[in-house]
Parts: sequence; structure tokens; C-alpha cells
Amino acid sequence: MGSVESYFGNLCGKEKKQEEERYVRANDRPFNLSYNYANNAIRTSKYNIFTFLPLNLFEQFRRLANAYFLFLLLLQLIPQISSLSWFTTAVPLILVLAMTAVKDASDDINRHKSDRQVNNRMVNVLIDGELRNEKWMNVQVGDVIKLESNQFVTADLMLLSSSEPLNLVYVETAELDGETNLKVKQALTLTGEMGDCIKDLSAFKGEVRCEPPNNRLDKFKGTLTVNGQNYGLDNDKILLRGCTLRNTEWCFGLVLFGGPDTKLMQNSGKTKFKRTSIDHLMNILVLCIFGFLFTLCFILAIGNVFWEVKEGSPFTVFLPREPGVNAALSSFLSFWSYVIVLNTVVPISLYVSVEVIRLGNSFFINWDRKMYYPKNDTPAQARTTTLNEELGQIKYIFSDKTGTLTQNIMAFNKCSINGKNYGELYDFSGQRVEITEKTQKVDFSWNKLADPKFTFHDHSLLETVRDGNPEAQAFFRLLALCHTVMPEEKKEGQIIAVFTNSSAFKQKENP
Repeated sequence: MGSVESYFGNLCGKEKKQEEERYVRANDRPFNLSYNYANNAIRTSKYNIFTFLPLNLFEQFRRLANAYFLFLLLLQLIPQISSLSWFTTAVPLILVLAMTAVKDASDDINRHKSDRQVNNRMVNVLIDGELRNEKWMNVQVGDVIKLESNQFVTADLMLLSSSEPLNLVYVETAELDGETNLKVKQALTLTGEMGDCIKDLSAFKGEVRCEPPNNRLDKFKGTLTVNGQNYGLDNDKILLRGCTLRNTEWCFGLVLFGGPDTKLMQNSGKTKFKRTSIDHLMNILVLCIFGFLFTLCFILAIGNVFWEVKEGSPFTVFLPREPGVNAALSSFLSFWSYVIVLNTVVPISLYVSVEVIRLGNSFFINWDRKMYYPKNDTPAQARTTTLNEELGQIKYIFSDKTGTLTQNIMAFNKCSINGKNYGELYDFSGQRVEITEKTQKVDFSWNKLADPKFTFHDHSLLETVRDGNPEAQAFFRLLALCHTVMPEEKKEGQIIAVFTNSSAFKQKENP
């Protein structure tokens, strides 16, 4: 498949030399364009309007049944061996190919829509001394762009400055590594001094020499040169495409890699035609059917030889043989005639039936209420209709930490302070009381920042804290201080706490 893709890449002039080092000059588009660096547009679809037909047909004829019926169609064009008209095979084959092509086209159209939606996102780009709202696809290497809180990082950037003290920024890398904890990045002091001064950022003429595009998410090597002075760059100075800016009002960055050259896209690799275990099993079954068919035709051809030798000669008076045709050649031609006559042994509708089942199953996935997430109004979405049955064959799920399975959502239920347990209820005899919905809850309404969804039933803990118990106060003081929470007040009285500790909450309102 790779050779076919590279053929079309050469045909379209997309093949380029392998980079050994990237050289970028800030705020100098003509200089950077001379290196023919990729722009920031991405493409995850398999086909375009010109390559759809040849590539899709090539992929479909990798299925043994389709290749067999194409071979059968060619046999039917030979009048000496065919007793059936060619269209008896051509029409079903075309229908099968057309139905599969429509399904593949539908999947690819959805990929094009997704690409278009991403490429048309807007971002502020510093052009000719002013910030302009540009589409992501129009961002070029060497541009200086401005990101704001909760925005996706447009491309792989070198961080220049931010709104935070010490030029720090906080980013969420869930789309890159699946971790919801925040990562801290810091700009160089030299570039951080520019702040959000558009005049200074427009006059910035720093030059960056760094490694070529690669898929290493945790490593980066480069050098920034400003006024003849060199400054080292590492991964802590880089914001990667796919990250989300959090708890930072704004930041500026210099685009180093765009679109297909970003580490996110380098890790995704080329779009491949994926085949499931069911596809491989069907190919094996079709091979077995082929073996049965050719064995049957071979036996009939051998029988034809005996018939020609013993009984065929008297019939030449009524059915004269063509010149040069003997028993051996007649048997050879009969073999292929039997292949044509018995072609229904191979089910041409097998793959179509499976494709229709997959298509219907994808609709059931999209309509499944149990897979609907009401908080974000997000239903399940089958992005491709070719891999559905793989979900039902999963045997093991490997998780690096409990937060991956629990969505990093934790609740305060119990605690032990100085040897005494809190969180459970006991009656006068010391027996534990079962907590139900009717059990009286602790009233936290006096605290305007309390989470209204939080429930706790043991009143003794609150009374212990109010009585001034030093151990209890020390316990909650440690809970309040020994963490990496970044509080952010969206509205007055509404605090959003985003934890930078991977084992803690992802987000919690009014903690």
C-alpha cells in the first residue's frame, strides 16, 4: 500500500527531501517559505477526488473474492471456454464494488469534514505589526501567534512569553499522552521580557536551529540565536499541537513545526487501510472454498479426458472438433469452463453482507443511550464502520493508573485523625449504622464556596474542627497545602480547581 501512496505522492509533486535540521527565522515569512516547510493544514482522509477510484479499487481487489470474480469475468470473455455471458458476472461484481465504495466514501467524507473543521479554527497571528484572526491552515512556520486560556495549541511552538509570573504556562496534554494533569512550561527570560508588547514581538528577529520533525513527545533539542547570543532550547520551552492552554490568560509562541510536521501528526502516521480479524478469517474461508472449487473442477476435467478418449470420437461426426483440438486440450478448456459454471460456489455477497452488518452496527453504537454522556451532550460516535466487531473481541484492558478508569473523579468519604475514624455512623451501643438516602447530611450552607453536590453524614468531624482540635486542624491544613492545585475564579464565588497532580482530580467546582 505504501508504494501506491508514494506513487500518487510523486505524481502530485508532494515528495520532498528528508530534513536534517530545521532553520527558522521569526517574523520573516519569505525566508521561511524558501525552505518549503509544510503549512499548518492537516489531512487525515485516505482519498481525494482524483485518487478515490484507483485506490479504492486497489484496496477492494485485495479481497480474494473480488479478485476471483474479476478473474472469472476475464475468463467469460474467452468464447472457447465460456458458456455464460460476461454480464452475468460483471453486474453483480459492479454492484458489490459500488456498495463498498459508497460506504468507504461516506467514511472518508466524514474525515474530510473533521479535517476542514480543524483547519478552519481561528487563531491570532502577528502579521505586519498587528494581530490578525487567521485560520489554522494559513499559519506558517516562523509566525508569532497568540493563544488564550482554554484554546488548543495551533502548532508546535517555542514559548515566547505569557501572562503568568516567571513566564510560566500550564497545558493539558490529554490528546497527546492521555494524561489530564497539567504540565508546566516556561519561556526564556530573554523572550519573556517582551510580554504582550506587540511592537517588541513584531521586532523580534530570533533564529532557531533545531532537530527535524520527529515523533518524540518528550524530547526536543534546539538553539535560539538573538544578537549573536545562543540560548539552549529543550522540551520545557515547547508547546505541542494538541495541548490545551489552562489557567493562563494568554501566551505568545513562535511556530516551529506546522501541520504534518508536528509531533502529534508524526505520531499518527499515514492513514492505513485497516483490516480486522474477521476480514482475515473471511479470506481464509474463501481460500478454502477456492481449494474445494478447483479440486472439483480438476476431477471433472480428468473425467472429461476419459470421456473424450472412450466415448468422444463417435460424437465428432455430429460435433466436429476445431482443428488442433485433442483430448488433452479439450480437458484443459473444460477445466476453465467448469470454473465458470460452478462460480456460485464462491459467495460474491459475503463481503457485502458483512459491510451492511457493520454499517447497521455503527448506527446502533451512535444511538446507544447507555453510551451517551449527558454532561457534555456527547453521544457515542463510530468514526469508521470497518472496525466495529473488534470492540467485541477485547480480552484485556491495560491501565497505567486508577485515574484512567475513574475519570480522575474522587470524593471525600472517610478519614482517620489521631487514631479516630470519621465518616461512619454508630448508635449508642457502638454498632455501625447503615447510611441511606434518609440519613441526615451535614449542612455546609454556611460556606458559600462549598460544593452543593458534596454529601457527608458524620457531624462529629465538623464539631471536632469547630472545637479547635489541633490534630484535626493540622490534618485539614495539610490537605489544603500539600498539593499542586491551581485555583481559578471564573465568576465571583465560583472557583474552578484544576489539579496538576495526575493522581488527583481533573477538575472540580467549588471544592
